[in-house]
Amino acid sequence: MKFTAIAATCFSLFSQVLGESNISGPSSSKVTLPATFKPPQVFKNANLVHVISLEKNYAKESINVLIENSSPDSQDEYFLPFTSDQMERIGGIEVKDRKDASVTGFAVEAVEFDRSSDIQYYRIRLPAPLPAKGQQTLGISFYYLNAYAPLPAFIDQSEKQYLVYEFSAYCPSAYPTLKQKTEVKLPSSDIPDYTKIAGSGETKEFPQKQGSKLIYGPFPEVPAGAVSPVKVRYEFTKPVTHISHLERDVEVSHWGGNIAFEERYTLYNHGANLSAQFNRVKWAQAQYFNPQTYALKELKFPLRAGSKDAYFTDVIGNVSTSRFRSNRREAVLELKPRYPVFGGWKYPFTIGWNSDAKQFLRKKSGDSFLLNVPFIEGPKQAEGAAYEHIQVRVLLPEGAENVRFYTTIPESSITDYSVDLQKTYLDTIGRTVLTIKARNLVDDFRDRDLIVSYDYSLIASLRKPFVIFSSMLTVFVGIWALSKVDVSLSTK
Repeated sequence: MKFTAIAATCFSLFSQVLGESNISGPSSSKVTLPATFKPPQVFKNANLVHVISLEKNYAKESINVLIENSSPDSQDEYFLPFTSDQMERIGGIEVKDRKDASVTGFAVEAVEFDRSSDIQYYRIRLPAPLPAKGQQTLGISFYYLNAYAPLPAFIDQSEKQYLVYEFSAYCPSAYPTLKQKTEVKLPSSDIPDYTKIAGSGETKEFPQKQGSKLIYGPFPEVPAGAVSPVKVRYEFTKPVTHISHLERDVEVSHWGGNIAFEERYTLYNHGANLSAQFNRVKWAQAQYFNPQTYALKELKFPLRAGSKDAYFTDVIGNVSTSRFRSNRREAVLELKPRYPVFGGWKYPFTIGWNSDAKQFLRKKSGDSFLLNVPFIEGPKQAEGAAYEHIQVRVLLPEGAENVRFYTTIPESSITDYSVDLQKTYLDTIGRTVLTIKARNLVDDFRDRDLIVSYDYSLIASLRKPFVIFSSMLTVFVGIWALSKVDVSLSTK
């Protein structure tokens, strides 16, 4: 999407939703309801297809469901149930109309009503109330982090890795379902173990195995709240990359015409642990054949074309095992950790780079500016990457005010945001810093937009040059004054 189109859309949202406060952003993503709450049985699922993708190191689930209002009154609240454990690991919930992509305005909010209950809910508010017997097709997608358990939990460094995923063959729903099926997509056809359940009709047993896919169902007339626990164990000889913390700083300089990016990662491999001590000689010999491995040995970061001055450090210092390519068409930072990251191992590191401000910054009108940067970038790996806690800080110029932001990251994933001041070199009042915190995102959200609007007047832009000039003038005047002081000794 072009920058101007995004800007027009976002400023329309700013004017309609965010009001006149100094800092504006998404509304609260939690709703409090009584402890006795139960979703009213006002809907039924006429047809439901549950798709579970285990092809990356996080689980992606999609629910395509045709809902029907079974009550005599119009309804606009649809509830989605999860266990309390799932609520801690779920993220990136998005809802769309499967038949009409132009329909927008689905609000997704976490419901808090009884912390001791094992069943929690997300509330989906429809853009328009659904009339009695009315139907709408919803496409609901979300992700689970920390979804897998390696089995066996300890293996040799050259062995294959197998993971286990647990789920319900019946898609959990707060409403009765007339017809449904569950499809499980796996990274390979090597699936040594999976739960089998009794079938229906001509199919005597589920699931049906089709290459790297398992199909449970179709199931007729499943009651509300019904579950059928199943497990699947499959080969995944890739690293289970999990980033527990990502701190991303975006520093804007109007005078320098530069935007500096820095990202600090705390990375883990949640795969199987080593059953014996790591053998570096064996590892070096195996690299000549480039075998598949569950150890993380390299990362690739695609950056915006024209990026420059990239660096890669860890807690010890600069890491030389990196390669940076940048031209007018692309920029890629390829790096190798100081050591291969096996299951259970941790690797904290930092990367950074500079970019021309013209690629991200536009002057709207008068003293108003628009900054459009990706919310997260991060590594682009075949096996994927999951982010548990994300903190994005946008350091605006000193004197920037009336800060507003909009992001295409799902609102339910934003946990907090604030605007503070931070003093750096030669500052008087300090730089304006927008801080946004999010949780449970995955690399599918790479390059989602973060658009920041702020005012930056000419007087504010001249504050730092004036401070520098005044400081230098004071120093010279002071030196001149001191030179006029007679410190010689005289005799009377």
